[in-house]
Amino acid sequence: MPANPAAVATPPLLALIVAAVVIGALLRSRAAALVLDHPNQRSLHATPTPRIGGLGVLAGIAAGYAVSGFIIDVRLLVAIVLLVAISLLDDLRNLGVVWRMLVHLGSAGLAAAVFVYDAHGWWAAVAVVLAVGWMTNLYNFMDGSDGLAGTMAAFGFGSYGVAALLAGDATFAGFNFSIATAAIGFLCFNFPPARVFMGDAGSIPLGFLAAVCALAGWQRQDWPLWFGAAAFSPFIVDATLTLCRRLLRGAKIWQAHREHYYQRLVQAGWGHTKTLCAEVVLMSLVCAIALTAARLDTAAQTSVVAALAVFYVVLIAMLEHKLGPVPNNA
Repeated sequence: MPANPAAVATPPLLALIVAAVVIGALLRSRAAALVLDHPNQRSLHATPTPRIGGLGVLAGIAAGYAVSGFIIDVRLLVAIVLLVAISLLDDLRNLGVVWRMLVHLGSAGLAAAVFVYDAHGWWAAVAVVLAVGWMTNLYNFMDGSDGLAGTMAAFGFGSYGVAALLAGDATFAGFNFSIATAAIGFLCFNFPPARVFMGDAGSIPLGFLAAVCALAGWQRQDWPLWFGAAAFSPFIVDATLTLCRRLLRGAKIWQAHREHYYQRLVQAGWGHTKTLCAEVVLMSLVCAIALTAARLDTAAQTSVVAALAVFYVVLIAMLEHKLGPVPNNA
């Protein structure tokens, strides 16, 4: 346990309160009508819903960060501000994909400069740019069902916080717990049936933070490099396999669709609540496995990661058998 438990407990508590209060206030304001997510043929919801919840999540994270004592490199702060700005503009005006990708990759480049370029060179930097850029986008792709993105943030960043705490890194633990509890504050309004959506202004920065916090924990020697990918693997596996399937089919990967496994489950009759419950089981399982394996020796970690990969192969095979081929109108 840290010498001062309040240093770990206070930031996430503040983040939870601020996120819930800000989202509640936004829903009662005129802002709720300015950014509405209108149903279309690719949506999983039936009524126009405000997509301003991400602003409350960001407010909660900022409040938790302010009292956590954790210091973020100024280049990462610049990247986060740029991502929030471009994502909010996209929520308001539907910007073109080129502008979004320029900012996403530029922000990933700043992350590469912070974590790997000086010590590991260009090839590692390119790999980090691609990984961070993909994580930034895939989190947005997976934000399409009630409660899903917020729950993944609660489990993923909660796992980061536990791992950092076990490593004796109290300030980093408090910051990660703050992201998790800010997401919980959002979930108070986003559990099925959702009263508010996160929007790009919330999901894009969360994806970026999931990637850079994973790198930060590795750099600080709080956990092995694979840990972040394992903690967020329910999102990474679904989004990556769906992208690969669409690429192989020649589909436009930047267009909205309903081919993710969670979307197919909702359409298959599971609905938002049952799908979310199944995802909670998966998230809790893989996060528990990741936390347990991170404390083992290298050989044991390799075996656990391999077993986790086999688990996903079996799970995907079962889902494909159950769900059948992707509908032509997806």
